[in-house]
Amino acid sequence: MNIQNIEKKEKNMATFEVKVPADVFDNAVNEVYKKNKNHLYVAGFRKGKAPRAVIEGMYGKEVFYPDAIEALAQDAFEAGRADCGFECVGAPSLIDQKVTEDKELIYTFEVGMYPEVELGQYKGLEVPQNHEAFDESKVDEEMHNVQKRNARLLDVEREAQMGDHVTIDFAGFIDGEQFDGGTAEDYDLELGSNTFVPGFEEQIVGMKTGDERDVVVTFPENYVEALAGKEATFKVTVKSVKEPELPELDDELAKDISDYETIAEYRDHVREDLEKEFTEQQESDYATRLMKAAVDNMTVEIPEPMILAKLDEQLRNYISTMGISPELTREQVLASMGLDEKTFQEIMRPQAVFELQTDLLLDAIVKAENIELDDGELDETYNKMAEEYKMDVDKIKQHVDEKIIVLDMKRRKAAQLIRDTAVDKEPEAKEEAAETKEEAAE
Repeated sequence: MNIQNIEKKEKNMATFEVKVPADVFDNAVNEVYKKNKNHLYVAGFRKGKAPRAVIEGMYGKEVFYPDAIEALAQDAFEAGRADCGFECVGAPSLIDQKVTEDKELIYTFEVGMYPEVELGQYKGLEVPQNHEAFDESKVDEEMHNVQKRNARLLDVEREAQMGDHVTIDFAGFIDGEQFDGGTAEDYDLELGSNTFVPGFEEQIVGMKTGDERDVVVTFPENYVEALAGKEATFKVTVKSVKEPELPELDDELAKDISDYETIAEYRDHVREDLEKEFTEQQESDYATRLMKAAVDNMTVEIPEPMILAKLDEQLRNYISTMGISPELTREQVLASMGLDEKTFQEIMRPQAVFELQTDLLLDAIVKAENIELDDGELDETYNKMAEEYKMDVDKIKQHVDEKIIVLDMKRRKAAQLIRDTAVDKEPEAKEEAAETKEEAAE
């Protein structure tokens, strides 16, 4: 296979043609013929015995072309990618294919090119760091959440109110027609949890066990396409109303839910965890602001196929994280999120672009700073992974591509370089504020 007519275009896009020799194409056509001949009826021949020339004479000489063209497309692209002289990114688009008079097959592919990065300032960045003190009220909030998680639910005869747990049956209708996914029995709902369509839970307030009511809501505009923006009526029956009874925050509760003997010890444990989480979040936010500053200082144009590939990766990660069945179609997965394709891309595109910008930035810094791994670093990482996943190191090495591990480690070093050379502006800001205050006092 030969590549020809390489043309670089705007926005880091390019096209190239790949010519498939006539004999290779004819072999592919013949394979399609052998695969399909048993399904074609030709008068005068037993099923599956008609020669290829006879079938082509009856159905047209191009009858087997489409399947042959499809069968060779991936190999043709791989051949073109290997010889095009640049790194292709994202999924290619097959924008044309034709068979010449000499029976050669010519594909035209459109691809994204790995973009060039022009680094700006990434060392010595002056970005304010958050020095806010830990809020002790967060401990009180978490202790209250502990009470809620360990509450008993008691049946009550009164009207439902926010904070109650209700068991309901419901059936949803749009324009008098019941719609898919809008019906359930014995559905447990905490009023005020905001887990249902906006406006639904508020209309359950005031209902008692045995009450029936039509609840009218309007689906959000960014909901699944079939329901977005539409008004729906849910016929709701309340089967039970339960009020949470919170346990006392005492030593007995601490013993029941933890290894601590007193509630004071348990509270100290909660505070320690929250303070650690708070500190880590502060550092993460600061690192993100530094990365954003470095990204803003660089110049790069990301091709559209690269962005679409990242969006696909984000959706695959969501499916994996949430344990969603791989048998579901893309549309079904998005529907489970209350989204359609357009809305998903609108919501996720900024994050996808920033992640790509970050990776491109770090890779460019790795190259500019000639960042390499120290002796033993890779083995140390493999050992930590083996310990974390409770697997043999050799098995980890078999299942995880070393190139991916090395790339990630180098990027981490580049990110640490940005962090280590950063300048915190906040002390300077505080100093200026203090000077201004002194001048005002004078």
